[in-house]
Amino acid sequence: MKKTLANASDRTEIVQRISALTPTSRRLWGSMSIGGMVCHLYDAYRVPLGELTSEPVKIPVPRSVMKFFALQSSGPWPKNVRTTEEVRQGGGGTAPGEFAADKARLLEALERFCVCRSLAGIEHAFFGPMSHEDWMRWGYLHADHHLRQFGV
Repeated sequence: MKKTLANASDRTEIVQRISALTPTSRRLWGSMSIGGMVCHLYDAYRVPLGELTSEPVKIPVPRSVMKFFALQSSGPWPKNVRTTEEVRQGGGGTAPGEFAADKARLLEALERFCVCRSLAGIEHAFFGPMSHEDWMRWGYLHADHHLRQFGV
């Protein structure tokens, strides 16, 4: 069964992994700091909640193909894929502040994302239109990708 934030045990897993992060957690790849990654995840959950907007990104394949492979794949996502400017650290994304407060804010946004019933139809910058189920799968995979980046 594919992991998704719609599943309570998968959601608990992500919450526990986020909770295990510390200010001294070190990245295994990429350029984001631990604080930057926490803020990036926070911003990313705010897009489908309608709190931030993200412009569609030009991609070399049809969005439906990219979405299919990203959401149906059982392997990890590729490393170092550039994100949208609105949620990019060093771009338009929220700058890190006090780590514990940023982590608490991420966990609160994650909870709001998981219980939101109006995600269907909101477009993803790379994948286009998304169902509620798509967003729940993306929410798990995106967090998993960045938590792996920091060895958690």
